[in-house]
Amino acid sequence: MLEDLTKTNNPKSGPLKGLKVLEMGSLIAGPFAGRLMADFGAEVIKVEPPVKGDPIRKWRLLHEGTSLWWYVQSRNKKSISLDLNKAEAQEIIRELAKEVDIIIENFKPGTLEKWGLGYEDLKKVNPKIIMVRVSGYGQDGPYRDKPGFGSIGEAMGGIRYLTGYPDRPPTRVGISLGDSVTALYAVIGALMAVYHRNLTGEGQYIDVALYEAIYSLMESTVPEYDQFGVIRERTGSTLPGIAPSNTYLCKDKKYIVIGANGDGIFKRLMEALGREDLRDDPRFASNDGRVQNAEFLDGVIGEWTIQRELNEALSILDECGIPAGSIYSVEDMFNNPHFLARNMICDMDVDGLGKLKVPGIVPKFSKTPGSINWAGPKLGEHTEEVLKGKLKVSEDKYSEWKDSGIISDQESMKLKS
Repeated sequence: MLEDLTKTNNPKSGPLKGLKVLEMGSLIAGPFAGRLMADFGAEVIKVEPPVKGDPIRKWRLLHEGTSLWWYVQSRNKKSISLDLNKAEAQEIIRELAKEVDIIIENFKPGTLEKWGLGYEDLKKVNPKIIMVRVSGYGQDGPYRDKPGFGSIGEAMGGIRYLTGYPDRPPTRVGISLGDSVTALYAVIGALMAVYHRNLTGEGQYIDVALYEAIYSLMESTVPEYDQFGVIRERTGSTLPGIAPSNTYLCKDKKYIVIGANGDGIFKRLMEALGREDLRDDPRFASNDGRVQNAEFLDGVIGEWTIQRELNEALSILDECGIPAGSIYSVEDMFNNPHFLARNMICDMDVDGLGKLKVPGIVPKFSKTPGSINWAGPKLGEHTEEVLKGKLKVSEDKYSEWKDSGIISDQESMKLKS
């Protein structure tokens, strides 16, 4: 088993140790990218507006006024609070841009340019800067200026069209999938740009659009439409063109997912079901034949599962080497030995709350694993540390900025409350 280094306050650092990231933006896609980098040792400085901070601080379920999601989304980050509408705060960003490797931003295109903080502006103060630009539709094109959210990106990118049952309206996945996938591309793009910079000394910007991140997942839909005019439609729990692969009801009213679409796996499944006649039927020897009879095969499998409780069915299929599993709720995850053995549920210390269970770190490194060092910070908790420590701002200048509302920190937050 890989060494568990996902414990709170673990002093070891990950593979991104030494990488400095300035996170500008709010909510999900950009900040999730920042969280992934912070999990693996990057120093991530998050810029938040005064008073309210990132809106995600108030999303979903709150504990004493702060979102539990916030503690996860912003773990391992430092928070500084600046009013970016003010010229002095914009100048602070320019100074910080000299000190960092990567800037992540997810403002509406043109916002940073309006403040004099676009890529071309910041490249002048740091030619090696890498800017990751996350937006709904990208930095150009006719939709550039439209407001974009993850839900709209999922709709335009195609996944909502395919999610649900054919006789019902399109539905959504129960999480912010568009934002999360976009964040993954943002991190991949940033690290590729770092690699390129290490070879050439050149910085660059990465343009990541929410709808394109989802669109990239659409498998063979584009060539199928191009060649055959086929528009893939919603099919519920089945996997179009691949059989058998579906969700089946068990005797105890629980569901089991079975994927037996490989030729050898299908034969083993039919043996487990006691249907050697179907195992040896030439119609089902390959996927194209099984697809033509998918409904019939689903019926055969469903007749078998409905006579067995979930755990019995899983035990039989596991013994036969057939991919199968139950559908997990978060409660199931909390009690599952595999989740626990892989350190996918960890304890994190949260000021005023105590121990909070949070998701573990993905992926796992054998030499330089990531770690969870602290929960999402209080608004402006690190303003003083960053400005005085990194930018060598004097005490007088710091007080002047704080008094004029250009910056805020924990002390000023307490006064306002």
